[in-house]
Amino acid sequence: MKISEKLQIITKISGLTQQRLAEKIDISFVALNNLINDKAQPRTNTQNKINELYLIYSGKKQIPRNIIEAKKEIIFKKSKINKNIIKIILSNENILKQIVLSLTYNTNRIESSTLTENETAAIIFDNIAFANRTIVEQLEAKNHQTALMYLFNHLLKKKPVSEELILRLHSILLNGINSDAGFYRRHAVRIVGANIATANYLKIPELMKQIVCLVCNQEKDTIKKVCITHSKFKQIHPFSDGNARIGRLLLQALLLQKNLAPAIIKQENRALYMKYLNISQTREDFSLFEDFICDAILEGYKMIEE
Repeated sequence: MKISEKLQIITKISGLTQQRLAEKIDISFVALNNLINDKAQPRTNTQNKINELYLIYSGKKQIPRNIIEAKKEIIFKKSKINKNIIKIILSNENILKQIVLSLTYNTNRIESSTLTENETAAIIFDNIAFANRTIVEQLEAKNHQTALMYLFNHLLKKKPVSEELILRLHSILLNGINSDAGFYRRHAVRIVGANIATANYLKIPELMKQIVCLVCNQEKDTIKKVCITHSKFKQIHPFSDGNARIGRLLLQALLLQKNLAPAIIKQENRALYMKYLNISQTREDFSLFEDFICDAILEGYKMIEE
């Protein structure tokens, strides 16, 4: 495959602008444009970077198991140092605000919110309303903040991650937005942009009980369990709206419950998140998703440790 074709595929999958892609490859916008239009050939170093990005965004990158395990080892060492992660977060206002802002801004942006990070901060911390933004977007930000705080305090009391908690978080998240807040969907849906079959709505209560059983099992590899649970929850798609955000809240709950930092899934990594999640659902191969979540958890530790 020609370099120009690889670059076109990277652009399509990643959603990166040509300017951002040029920055990632460390070449000028003009040089990238020439490569995309097959008007030039890259230097060896540039070609290697393009090939690496192609493997990453196409989902063809093979990550050696020992690299994933090494990242997990770093994470669990940090867990032993930070012995009560929830208490650390809640007792430090700066850490709490940074984590709540990052999780709220990024999770909503992944779902196509147009709010900037500064606007999100103004809405959730200063109760400022913006006339040029929709009421729904601003409610989504406030509701997510409320859901996060409810979750943090729930876990601080060492309460379990249960079906009741999932429904409660959904009722908070969609409060004032969706009349089905706190209830499973009662109709068929499809995941837009994904070739993944969702569950028959009649089977959702039974399938969600299976999710809770998965949450409660004694799997020693917490990160692997978190990835499998998140993947299966998203495929069930139990709600009429808010599934992705509730799925990420559930992911955070499982990590925090095991005294691990929250996973900061940044909106600029949306394409990789969606790609690796899709691979986990269609191929039952969780390695890329595990590696991605490890990196996101390490981002969470950066916020806590800095």
